[in-house]
Amino acid sequence: MKEANKEVFGPHLMLDLRECNKKRLSDYKLIFKILHDLPEKIGMTRITQPYVFPYSGLIPEDKGITGVVVIAESHISIHTFQEKDYCFIDVFSCKNFDVDFAAKYLINIFESKDYDMHIVNRGKDFVRHRDVVEVACLTQN
Repeated sequence: MKEANKEVFGPHLMLDLRECNKKRLSDYKLIFKILHDLPEKIGMTRITQPYVFPYSGLIPEDKGITGVVVIAESHISIHTFQEKDYCFIDVFSCKNFDVDFAAKYLINIFESKDYDMHIVNRGKDFVRHRDVVEVACLTQN
């Protein structure tokens, strides 16, 4: 019989970055590079290339860049709003990672002068089975 272990699924780092460097918010190559490099920097496994798109929608001042990378442990997403000097970032993982390092790294890259950081442990009472091999998600730090 499989032995069950109840724990949280993993941390979800959410950043709301304000007063960012407008040039960085509009730099497609920079957003791609962040999404490409960050998984390795925080001990995650990138399983897709980053998908990065310029966005210009119904509200002209909401233009920016949106990008996401799928990692074996979940995903990382970035949404920039260059006209508003604003950026939303999510790093969600089924594996613990250094959220302070990730937050400081991202805050510094976008040169944010003001920000909110939220960390939520998702999946309260998530059941894991000890004899199931889930290499990426069961290798806790």
